[in-house]
Amino acid sequence: MKTAVLGTGSWGTALAQVLADNGREVIMWGISSEEAEDISLRHHNTKYFEAPVHENVKATCDISCVEDADLILCAVPTAALESVITQAMAYVTKPVIWINVAKGFHPISHKRLSVVIEETVPAEKRRAVVSLIGPSHAEEVIIRRLTVINAVSENEEAAKEVQELFSNSYFRVYRNTDVIGAETGVALKNIMAIASGILEGIGQGDNAKAALMTRGLAEMTRYGVKVGGKFETFLGLDGVGDLIVTCSSRHSRNFMAGYAIGRANSAEQFLKENKKTVEGIPACKAVHEEAVRMGLEMPITDQVYAVLYEGKAPKDALEQLMARDLRAEGETNYSRSPEAES
Repeated sequence: MKTAVLGTGSWGTALAQVLADNGREVIMWGISSEEAEDISLRHHNTKYFEAPVHENVKATCDISCVEDADLILCAVPTAALESVITQAMAYVTKPVIWINVAKGFHPISHKRLSVVIEETVPAEKRRAVVSLIGPSHAEEVIIRRLTVINAVSENEEAAKEVQELFSNSYFRVYRNTDVIGAETGVALKNIMAIASGILEGIGQGDNAKAALMTRGLAEMTRYGVKVGGKFETFLGLDGVGDLIVTCSSRHSRNFMAGYAIGRANSAEQFLKENKKTVEGIPACKAVHEEAVRMGLEMPITDQVYAVLYEGKAPKDALEQLMARDLRAEGETNYSRSPEAES
């Protein structure tokens, strides 16, 4: 069974190595000839890792490499997903399993990424769509540290196939059929990771971070259930699991983005200079706009949005969060008030 990986970034490389460790044939595609040569000839991806890459992982800039693949794994930034898939489809001649590993939403339609793939790939070229998502850093997977994530799909047979394909002694995969809840959870936790980084950047400590993760989980769950996800999903790998790892590690681009913004007490310079993919930034815009449309109160997301898109100082955002009306924990009336939009 051959798997083609679209994208030669850190996560695509780490997952390609998992497949190579499992004795699977894998080919990576990317737009950088330097990265492709580094992987194929020198068995490294030095842009992202110091650790070597399995010698059986090969890379190319020729997207026709997907032609005879049984599975196609999409490991490109959310904003590029549609265009890359469209390019690849010209060489897909049979129904394949499409694997999504990105965590976010379409930047314009705000649709979940499995929906984007389903709407982009015609039925005759698509057996199923599976999202391979959960608490994970590529920097740890590449050196084979223990990692546990989910294969998420309404097609349980395809999810099981992906589960078996990737699982080994250091990489364990569970299954989940709650696609809405899982994909929503892993996207919203990036917003909370930016908030967590901001807290550390402005000098707050563990107490504040614990509060942020706890209230952030409540906010993620509130939004996810509202759009059709299951409550229990947010207590699993794609909810609290991914929230913990992303809000507490400097491997996280979202956390480090927040940290830089917090240190400067402003997002302006970071947004001007940043060249890395930080999925929590467009996700925050999508979730904020959808929450306003649904009339759903999302106080942490609202304040992160104000910092990123309205020029609000992080310290002022934190002060406003702490000054909100007092209430009982677990109170369920979270309709958006006029003040929440100010």
